[in-house]
Amino acid sequence: MNKNHLFLMAFAALFVSGVNLPLMAQEKDTDDKTLRVFIFAGQSNMVGSDSKVKDIKRFPPFVGLDMPQEKVLYSYNLGRENKVVSNGWVALKPVDNVVGPELSFARKVSQEIKAPIAIIKCAAGGTTLGGDWNPDDPSGFKLYPLALQLIQSSLAELDKMKVPYRIEGFMWHQGENDMFSKEFKPNYGKNLQNFLAKWRSDLKTPKLKFYIGELCTKTVWGMDNRFNMYAIRAGQKFVTEMDPLAQYIPTSHDAVEIGGGTGLHYHYGTLGQLEHGVNYADAYLKTIGKNTNIARPLKVWPYEKGSTVKLFVLAGHRNMEGERAFTQELQALGGQESLANDNAKIAYKYSIGGGYKISDGWEPLGPAGFYSTFGPELSFGKTLQGKVPGNIAIAKFTHSGSQMNDWTPQGTEAKELNLYPKFIAFIQDSIKELQAKGHQVELAGVFYHVGENEMSMGQYRRDAAKWLQSTVVKSRQDLSLPSLKWYVSQQQPIDEKGLNAIDVTANLAAIAAADSAFIHIKAFDLPKQEEKLVITTAGIVQLGELIAQSYLKQK
Repeated sequence: MNKNHLFLMAFAALFVSGVNLPLMAQEKDTDDKTLRVFIFAGQSNMVGSDSKVKDIKRFPPFVGLDMPQEKVLYSYNLGRENKVVSNGWVALKPVDNVVGPELSFARKVSQEIKAPIAIIKCAAGGTTLGGDWNPDDPSGFKLYPLALQLIQSSLAELDKMKVPYRIEGFMWHQGENDMFSKEFKPNYGKNLQNFLAKWRSDLKTPKLKFYIGELCTKTVWGMDNRFNMYAIRAGQKFVTEMDPLAQYIPTSHDAVEIGGGTGLHYHYGTLGQLEHGVNYADAYLKTIGKNTNIARPLKVWPYEKGSTVKLFVLAGHRNMEGERAFTQELQALGGQESLANDNAKIAYKYSIGGGYKISDGWEPLGPAGFYSTFGPELSFGKTLQGKVPGNIAIAKFTHSGSQMNDWTPQGTEAKELNLYPKFIAFIQDSIKELQAKGHQVELAGVFYHVGENEMSMGQYRRDAAKWLQSTVVKSRQDLSLPSLKWYVSQQQPIDEKGLNAIDVTANLAAIAAADSAFIHIKAFDLPKQEEKLVITTAGIVQLGELIAQSYLKQK
């Protein structure tokens, strides 16, 4: 009798003895005994490529996920030529020093429901839905029949041990390789639709729910393959809009591993994979009636009716969102501990991650980012408070998976990333909401941190300042504020041979020299960061202070 079989016998004994697994919340479904089986499948970003188990400890919200989750069953077949397989059920843990989304998914779901869970995972990098995963005519590594056999054999083991189970959901992340095929790219939606139907048929689960992960846009491919990636995403969205049991899961707000060279890669990496898993968990929990968002009500409106409110609009990409600034690390920054607490004297609203998370109206200023993160708004508000006469409110609009051309009035061919209309509407709505509460509103300025990714690609770095200028000019027209001030902060561009000839700093400075309402803020002395492009906790705090001080100097 092998150790896998012994493990499964011990797990099955939980059902016989009536022992319950740990829980942190009650689930509406009264069935807390049936094992819930989740299937994870796809290519490299489902495998967990470019992630490292040793890096998990760097990210406070996910500490501990390098250890086995003994009460979660796991069966897997990973890779292409050199496969790594479990050969039956084992306890969930990282495999082959790789971090997959199943780790954070399992912990999040296990914390929220009483029922035990199991995960079956089949994934291999560089594979296509049109070929390898084709259920009707698989080619290449023939992953559809491989995954089907893995699932069927894993479930057969449960049947043999008389473990009651139900297939609860199918998590899918794939598509990057189909975008390079003239045949597969235009047919991705149709192929995906057939893929879902075939699984439901083969597994005899006509109501099986699918969770379709968005392709990562925060990478080199998000820039030089914009239209190709858009075509795949359009196919995915077509299916999820047509199929009530399929859901599109945005991921472009997740972190991306910072590689060598120009600083970008094609994979999420350690932190992004862990966040990727939380996205699936939140989506699944929502389908069973569990909202994991924490309410942050502004219980008492902080401003007297009839008073003037100065509205500060913060905008930008990954560092304005605060991708790697964790609230747990504020305690280590002397004098900044209070930033972890809500400030009910400043009203705050936000749309972050391209609308992935939107505030419930106006909330108190405080940590409200994804995955226990925060942006420069906290130290920005703290620095202004008491130094700006009257009332201040902050509204923040970000999309860390966007590039600067997505913010331009003309947009790009990746139409769903055209942010300008949404950005202007967000500002207008914020003003109207304050006016509806009886306030006069003064738009104090737009505080924009320039895109980080485009500093790593020549054609983007060359056009960045021009793109931003077009956004500034049109925003003043559309908001009927010809003298609207834009405070544009810029971190030190990466030092890379071949890119240094493009002086983006000089280009932004030239705009500022010609436009007195365009304030160029060189944020070149921020604390040293762990990786290229991405500012971490101490730097985000200092960035907020810097842009606030720039405003105060202008006054």
